[in-house]
Amino acid sequence: MRTPSIGIIGTGWVGASVAISVLQAGAAQEVILFDARDGLAEGEAMDLAHGAAFYPSAQVRAGSLAEMLDTQAIVITAGKNGAPGQSRLDLLKENLGILRGIAVQLRGYQGIVVIVSNPIDVLVFDFTQASGLPPERVIGTGTMLDTARLRQILGQRLALDPRSIHAQVVGEHGDSEAVLWSGAEVGGVPLRSWVGWQPSDEEHIAHHVRRAAYEIIQRKGSTNHAIGLVTAHLLHGMLRDERRVLTVTRVQTGALGLLGVALSLPTIVSAEGAVQVLEPAMDAQERAALETSAEVLRAAIASVV
Repeated sequence: MRTPSIGIIGTGWVGASVAISVLQAGAAQEVILFDARDGLAEGEAMDLAHGAAFYPSAQVRAGSLAEMLDTQAIVITAGKNGAPGQSRLDLLKENLGILRGIAVQLRGYQGIVVIVSNPIDVLVFDFTQASGLPPERVIGTGTMLDTARLRQILGQRLALDPRSIHAQVVGEHGDSEAVLWSGAEVGGVPLRSWVGWQPSDEEHIAHHVRRAAYEIIQRKGSTNHAIGLVTAHLLHGMLRDERRVLTVTRVQTGALGLLGVALSLPTIVSAEGAVQVLEPAMDAQERAALETSAEVLRAAIASVV
């Protein structure tokens, strides 16, 4: 097996957080950074390299897109971040042009592309088409972060470690996302059967999860640390072929009858990519919410075709 090597395109706040999280997780033995702004990737590489005594052995350097063609995975964080008051879909046209330019240069790439830039679902769909790569090898972090936020909130509410809570957010990484409350559980106990749980709180919690990024952006201008950790978690398991089930986004090819759209569903992620999309149990309300989310994303895709 080749030495794990990861490229990161875009070294702003998010790219830098992805890089340091990847290094601390020991997800790769080489990390190559690229940014369109002269000197930025080189400066970040130098800064990260100076911390080599404090993370598992790895080389960090700046490099070109051409050099990244030999890596096992490329993470794309390039593009404009959301401003206060902007939705993720508001970023579409500007970031779409940036990613299309990258997609052309990555045609024929044999590794896996992980997209973090927003609006992530539409960008994953367009990038898959523009690059010619198979759907399982163009993955977005999707609702992994939303799911992590949900579990963190539920952990606080129930006084439990978030890792002990099994609950998922599916659909768009954005305003139309859906929480699968009917399947949420703790240690095999349905959340809705948990002593003291109030189903009337579910909409308030879901709203808090949807609004989390906006609240952070309003205060500090960007979200970066949690998505860095999420991306490193995805890469670490993927490159080790651990076959984890993660709520990533990819172009859907028939799961739950979904076609012509990229969105998040629980998916088995292996060294070959997002290889098997699962069909979680949903109640009628949740299924309707997922269909609505798919329609929102199809409309966004149609607006830029």
